[in-house]
Amino acid sequence: MKISEIVQIIEGKVFTQEADLDQEIIGGCGADLMSDVLASAQPHAILLTGLCTTQVIRTAQMADVSAIAFVRGKQPSKEMVEMADLEGIPLISSPYGMFELCGRLFEAGLCSLETNLQCNDE
Repeated sequence: MKISEIVQIIEGKVFTQEADLDQEIIGGCGADLMSDVLASAQPHAILLTGLCTTQVIRTAQMADVSAIAFVRGKQPSKEMVEMADLEGIPLISSPYGMFELCGRLFEAGLCSLETNLQCNDE
């Protein structure tokens, strides 16, 4: 699914100017803990998150995440947009919460690109 299609599905607003919205996204990952993204996200995913800091951009770079969507209408700072533009990572804001965004994208045919992790507390 192209990023431009995802933007329509989630009624998103794109903040980056340099990013290629024709990139193909093969799945998604939803997380607010960036350690979870590093441990479980797979390349070419869109990351759905409520965390709106530069750490999200750095994590996306390391995890080979192709796009980031912020939930609940959160908007990236100017610094985040500049950083994402340099890396070619589209930043998108959607008015919907995490649960609804995941549901909308799953219903549209986007699969999960998260690997299962075992909790050490069990």
